[in-house]
Amino acid sequence: MTEMLTIDTGHTAWILISMALVQLMLPGLAFFYAGLLHRKSVVTMIMQNYASMGVVTVLWFLVGFSLCFGKSAGHIIGSPATFGAFKDVGAAPLSHDGGKSAVVDDIPGIVFAGYQGMFAVITPALMTGAFADRLRFAPYLVFICLWILLVYCPFCHWVWGSDGWMGNWGVKDFAGGIVVHTTAGFSCLGAVHFLGSRAKIMGGNKPDNTPHNIPFVALGTALLWFGWFGFNGGSALASTGGAAYAAVNSEIAASTALTAWMLIDWYRMGRPSLVGVCVGAIAGLATITPCAGFVQPWAAFCIGLIAAVFCFGCCELKNKLKWDDALDVWGVHGMGGAIGSILIGVFADEAVGGVQASGKLLGKQIAAVTIAAVYSYAASMLLLLLIGTVFRLKPTLGEIVDVDKSFHGESAYTDAESDSKYAGTAFDPSKFQNMGGKKESGTADIDVEIPPVRAGASATA
Repeated sequence: MTEMLTIDTGHTAWILISMALVQLMLPGLAFFYAGLLHRKSVVTMIMQNYASMGVVTVLWFLVGFSLCFGKSAGHIIGSPATFGAFKDVGAAPLSHDGGKSAVVDDIPGIVFAGYQGMFAVITPALMTGAFADRLRFAPYLVFICLWILLVYCPFCHWVWGSDGWMGNWGVKDFAGGIVVHTTAGFSCLGAVHFLGSRAKIMGGNKPDNTPHNIPFVALGTALLWFGWFGFNGGSALASTGGAAYAAVNSEIAASTALTAWMLIDWYRMGRPSLVGVCVGAIAGLATITPCAGFVQPWAAFCIGLIAAVFCFGCCELKNKLKWDDALDVWGVHGMGGAIGSILIGVFADEAVGGVQASGKLLGKQIAAVTIAAVYSYAASMLLLLLIGTVFRLKPTLGEIVDVDKSFHGESAYTDAESDSKYAGTAFDPSKFQNMGGKKESGTADIDVEIPPVRAGASATA
């Protein structure tokens, strides 16, 4: 090992912390999505997100990391033999040439692999909110495994790999506007169009789109926002001024988009909405992601405003076209990531991240986003078509009424008339009659009928 491949403890500590922050985003996403759904889809949504955490990490260890960052095969994909099962990924900086040069300076290869794995884990989970209630669990697992290998890994290599063709061409993506948000957003749109609406499965009945637990949505937003400092700030891959720009720009864009979305809701509905505030913040974070380390804070403010107006408009367009993207994943993540990636060509400042806005860069960004959108959409539909030849993809009418029970045999909330009596949690007024066996003098018998308490009722929207 040559002396040039040294480890900086400060940089390493920051990326380790960032890895933990990004990992926390997935439980945050699960709560965010689960709160927006009805109460009989909560377990299914959280299960899909947590399953991604497990299954994708295994794939990442075995072959995914090598496909993304291994020695390039024709600028298209990394060789699975380079770092398969984390071979030669250790405490020294990652290298393709036996330690003569580093793929990423100053941090251990094992830290870089772990950090990048968190991005792979959360990307397919983003899609789950779009096709909620319409994809059974077994085909879902097959879908995300194939999707990681055939969609995420190629784009990750093309943009972030050491010799990927998009990166060589000059396409920029600081933290995942193209690699994460555009691919997931347009893939889930393809899935929505392939699987069809929930109303068709329900025999024409309109699905319940009322958020069942708004505090869950707020909690999920808080965890996502907190973790996003590692998502964007950690993408500098060093504890430097670039990381500081990325973190602060993320805060500015999210806060600006939150405020603008709140005002839009206030104007349109006559009152502000907590759900709208939360969605606005996520739109701002998704949109600033690709340019967080390339722009000045004043540009982050402008991007936050653009995110709110543009993403809100995309969500309204989806409603008008009657696309059953249940939780607006395409409008917020897909289109937010896409417009943020394009805006690098408008707002990038060389003094911040070494990238200068120009017409040439703008054209490359538009081309890359278009390729990502079309490829991801088509790949998603093709994968589901192939998986559907082996598995039944969609639930039946009987199953979709209560997907938690149908898919997993569990309920997020116990019902007094059924489950809770077996768990011993049903409220029994008789237990509270004549407490202590004596009546205090001077008191009167009061017969009060107390209705059974349903768990979670106080949080039901």
